Amino acid sequence: MTDDEAERERLLGKLTLREKVRLLTGATTWRTRAEPAMGLREMVLSDGPAGVRGQSWDERDPSLLLPSASAIGALWDERFVERLGGLLAAEARRKDVDVVLAPTLNLHRTPLGGRHFECFSEDPELTGRTGAALIRGIQAHGVAATAKHYVANDSETDRLTVDVRVSERVLREVYLAPFEAAVEARVRVVMAGYNGVNGTTMNASPLLTDPLKREWGFAGVVLSDWGALRDGDPAGRAGLDLAMPGPDSPWGAALVRAVEDGRVPVSAVEDKVRRLLTLAAACGALGEPPVRAAARADTSVGADARVDASEEAARPEDADSHTHTDADALARGGPGTLGPAGAHSASGVPAGADVDVEAAGAAEGFDRDARDLLRRAVAASAVLLHNRYVLPLDPARLRTVAVIGAHAVLPRTQGGGSAGVFPRHVVTPLDGIRAALGDGTRVVHVPGPSTDAPPPPLAPDLCSDPTTDTPGVRLRLLDASGNELHSEHRLSGRQLEPPELPGAHTVEITALLLPGTTGPWTIGVGGFGRMSVTVDEHVVLDGEFARETDDPAVVHVNPPVHCVRVPLTSGHAVRVTARRELAPGTGRATVVTAAPPRPDDRAALAEAAVAARRADAAIVVVGTTEHGESEGYDRTDLGLGGRQDDLVRAVTAANPHTVVVVNSGGPVELPWRAQAGAVLLTWFPGQEGGAGLADVLFGRAEPGGRLPTTWAATLADAPVTRTEPADGRLDYDEGLHIGYRAWARHHRTPAYWFGHGLGYTTWAYEALDVPDDLVAGESFTVRIGLRNTGGRPGREVVQVYLAGPPGPLERPERWLAGYTAVHAAPGERTTAVVRIPGRALRHWDEDEHAWRTRPGPYRVLAGRSAGSLPLTAVTLVRASG
Repeated sequence: MTDDEAERERLLGKLTLREKVRLLTGATTWRTRAEPAMGLREMVLSDGPAGVRGQSWDERDPSLLLPSASAIGALWDERFVERLGGLLAAEARRKDVDVVLAPTLNLHRTPLGGRHFECFSEDPELTGRTGAALIRGIQAHGVAATAKHYVANDSETDRLTVDVRVSERVLREVYLAPFEAAVEARVRVVMAGYNGVNGTTMNASPLLTDPLKREWGFAGVVLSDWGALRDGDPAGRAGLDLAMPGPDSPWGAALVRAVEDGRVPVSAVEDKVRRLLTLAAACGALGEPPVRAAARADTSVGADARVDASEEAARPEDADSHTHTDADALARGGPGTLGPAGAHSASGVPAGADVDVEAAGAAEGFDRDARDLLRRAVAASAVLLHNRYVLPLDPARLRTVAVIGAHAVLPRTQGGGSAGVFPRHVVTPLDGIRAALGDGTRVVHVPGPSTDAPPPPLAPDLCSDPTTDTPGVRLRLLDASGNELHSEHRLSGRQLEPPELPGAHTVEITALLLPGTTGPWTIGVGGFGRMSVTVDEHVVLDGEFARETDDPAVVHVNPPVHCVRVPLTSGHAVRVTARRELAPGTGRATVVTAAPPRPDDRAALAEAAVAARRADAAIVVVGTTEHGESEGYDRTDLGLGGRQDDLVRAVTAANPHTVVVVNSGGPVELPWRAQAGAVLLTWFPGQEGGAGLADVLFGRAEPGGRLPTTWAATLADAPVTRTEPADGRLDYDEGLHIGYRAWARHHRTPAYWFGHGLGYTTWAYEALDVPDDLVAGESFTVRIGLRNTGGRPGREVVQVYLAGPPGPLERPERWLAGYTAVHAAPGERTTAVVRIPGRALRHWDEDEHAWRTRPGPYRVLAGRSAGSLPLTAVTLVRASG
């Protein structure tokens, strides 16, 4: 026992049973409880992974907004992911956050998963390596990461109650594997999901003990998803350590009685408290304040920040086997940097300036370098799906460029739900393209037909506070008699957490709306309970809107919006007032929205085609909406919605030099893909999306992303699509075969395979070298010779898959075993070196409840995607011993 452990045992011994149990439920929505007598302060938790929001939904306290997790999964670059983790840590430090609720390690089991954007990939190996890298990046700076949602929480339908039925082997090889990688990376917190697995809710599941704590040796804290703890005694006996949020939970006095009555052993409670103290020590929350400062000193945002020996030991040896990798180039800046020393972004901003994380919140240099890192992340994660020699565009040849689509000016930068943040700013595609081309090129924007997106919340560019006449809205709280209790200026019509005051009965949001277009505007109010909307004192909506779900993402973050059409005149301001009564059980979220008149679809399509025909190049931006991709519900189809497919067809018919930019968090159908000049996927790209997009479009950066998920041509082609439980159960009947594994098993060809992505050059795969034989359980090295056959320098992600020996054991047709990236100049040959861990060959034996490796010949396949593997070799695996 170390001195620190002995001190924590001494502190634990000073606590009474009631004091111990008190620590096991949060103090507030986002804080743990303090125990000042033992030097334990509160720890602050915050949602991730898109950014670090902090303890409140307040647009006046913005956050850096990263690309979505699906974009991060598309990087296939662990060093870059570590840098993004360091950026999350810096934001956490700025907001006094100790625990970031990221990464999400659930899998893209079906293309209909509503929360794809928050998960990395369909493959356990890629997800595990990416998640481990983000964890290392966050935890190198005295901030704890959280692996969530343990386990098999892969869809949203009935997610609070669904019981997933999945075999022991499939759990081990597929769904638990990314969490095992997180534990190997020494993650400090694991979040148990809302769902059940094989008949037991995750908060009381034996899986929290085995394999998580006992077999894997997880020494951190298991916390509940918010409000997921429902039955105190079973969870008290199981591996759950912390119930969130607080101050109320099924624990408290009930858990004290359970211990006193012998239903829950006191040793279980003490183990939970011991883990909380260990977490507090790691975050600098235990002991005198200097302990916290010391724990957080000497850190930086970069991937190469100095880490202690224990963190360095947590890196898997095979984490980034490589030759000439992009990760290496990024790392050359040395400790304390965001990028290579002396390097500049496309905007000329130095990318390698040293960053002091202690001063991150106030430092202009930090903001500049953070923005540059996020901009480079957009380009590095963008996936070029298709290119008929259109990209990159040459700015010198462009006199007129048509930028088409509503998403060009109102892009989706992040997914909907609890992970959302208020970004400091957003660079739209139109902004980025105009800035990149400058005054020498005419850039024309045509919105095209309306999408099926819900009306956006009132924003400062559309309305003003009637009290101050400044951009924004007026928020008031009224008592039951209509008297004002509180009044303040706010910047957005989306108020998820209006102030809580005694006697508050009604939330009121008022704004002077200045229409820019004459016609029927769509005005709405979101929330539950009694709500009304008036326009210039005329009541246009009034009703009682019942809450139809208990899902906290819907109740507290994305409540349904109820809309009416109101005729307005351009330039004539109207006073819009929305009121919502604060009835028990309806939450506080209140949202006021407005959208201009919907254009005539035929006229809008014709206008887009004319603009495209008159331009040297057309860039059409299409994407999903919150109707399609959001926490709280799954998708019902893979369509883009509205008339967006018709828009792409009209534009591509008018101009063969059309680039289609797809703004989505997960797979969508692209029925026009063969007609487009190029198709570029930018995911939900975060706040710098437009700038990074422009870098790729005009050749300042190569599109570096590779698909982390297989994309179907149509939903009907996809092998695994079920998300809806039957009688409360969701059977994972497909077993080991999800994603590209399922496509290969069913001999189907998707639109784009897992791992697919084009650059701005071409490659020839020329040689594959593998050992003739090896011993089961041993790692081995694969060498792939390839040549850049194009006219530009480039980066290629080289992927290695395995296929098992013939026999009765069911295995996937092939599975990802390793990958790396190489760089080469035109005509240059290079060698990719990929180390394959011994675990890549093993399978879980359900009879023996143990890992086994079957001897025999294994095929080793190498190439650029799960569907393009031109090189094959065989290695013979011999039994160990």
